[in-house]
Amino acid sequence: MQITHLGHSAVLVNVDGTRILLDPGAFSDDWHGLTDLDAIVITHLHGDHIDPKNVPALIAANPDARLIVEPSVPDNVELPAHAERFAAENQTRIGSVLLHTVGGQHAVIHRDIPMVGNVGVVLSAEGHPTLFHPGDSLAACPPGVDVLALPVMGPWAALKEHIDFTRTIGAPQGFPIHDGLVNDKGWKLITDRIQDLSETRLHDYRDGQPHEI
Repeated sequence: MQITHLGHSAVLVNVDGTRILLDPGAFSDDWHGLTDLDAIVITHLHGDHIDPKNVPALIAANPDARLIVEPSVPDNVELPAHAERFAAENQTRIGSVLLHTVGGQHAVIHRDIPMVGNVGVVLSAEGHPTLFHPGDSLAACPPGVDVLALPVMGPWAALKEHIDFTRTIGAPQGFPIHDGLVNDKGWKLITDRIQDLSETRLHDYRDGQPHEI
């Protein structure tokens, strides 16, 4: 499995040539121009996870890619008819990769802000580690995760919650995502604290290069 962190929550996963892009949002542009994708997966409707301005060009450049989205996304973002509404606790195969969704709701930002849907995405394939990308929720904790794409900062969580989530998942390794609003000093402070208080070793994939897991 190769993992490329393309900024904020955008992650490109390559498993034996099957290429899956998760959450191409507006807080990053390193995913612009990608081709040869087998699937584009959207965890929820917020603009930092699906960029309405630039995702249409991505879809057009990848006409054979499956478009798998949290069910409410097409009601809020204009998408082509072939978009697949994918609720939590469903699974499908993309090449040799099994995609399984968990969760169902975004984390609470504030009691006065309406809740939206969110699906965490578990990717697994025989002979490869299992990757979990939770989107914007720390509620679902699937078993058997080897690599955690860990949100490290958001208006919906505090560091204590990220630490407890990391401990519960129990993945031996991971890498920070949802870091588009974090400067270098903040990134180090957060990741050092999480590593001090959990067994998960966090890798720095901010170089935008593919990393073999």
